[in-house]
Amino acid sequence: MTPSPETLAAYADGELDAAMQAEVERAMAADPALARQVERHRALKARLAAHYDPVLDAPLPPGLLAAASQPQTSAEVIDFSAARARRPRRLVWGGGIGLALAASLTLAVVLQHPGGNGAGPGYADGALASALDTQLSGQAPAGASARVVISFADASGALCRGYDSGQGSGIACHDARGWKLIRQVGGGAAAGPGDDGAYRQAGSHDAALMALAQDMAQGPALDPTAERAARAAGWRKR
Repeated sequence: MTPSPETLAAYADGELDAAMQAEVERAMAADPALARQVERHRALKARLAAHYDPVLDAPLPPGLLAAASQPQTSAEVIDFSAARARRPRRLVWGGGIGLALAASLTLAVVLQHPGGNGAGPGYADGALASALDTQLSGQAPAGASARVVISFADASGALCRGYDSGQGSGIACHDARGWKLIRQVGGGAAAGPGDDGAYRQAGSHDAALMALAQDMAQGPALDPTAERAARAAGWRKR
């Protein structure tokens, strides 16, 4: 099986049953990119917890407490301090909506801005890094925000991939830190997901990517079998 991002997030949060957890662990053992996705989720979770936990422990504003303590004629007076004490402490990762919503929004921001919080500036991150790690060329899932067009090895033996995404199109090559963004060819996908969710052809961007790849490639492009082998090996340099 290839776990979905939601399943990997649930695994990272310890929310899967034993059978599904074992399935995910087998998939991670076969594909190091999946393990890196789990680690990114855990790192994001830790950052959010460090940021938002103090909010949960902060005292309620005096004005709100004063208003709540005023006599009510048509409704019960609510003791917010008592209600706070009764509230479950763990709101985030067990299904609550407070910090879970914050986590979802923050993760969406991270995924939409490659190069922000992963290997560093000049490297792919988020949805683009995940696509480069996992997709086979020309086989992007329906509605994907990034797609891989071609894979090849450059003159140094580094494995490189041509991609097209909403944040930019170009060539990224894998090194010890991740996917380094080498060349750019335009401002993003020429067309996004169609009405049926399928990714429409980007046309001119694909032609530019192919021209760049031809200039950089040492040998033929990787076929699906070679891409699977490279993915299983963590896209290590040849």
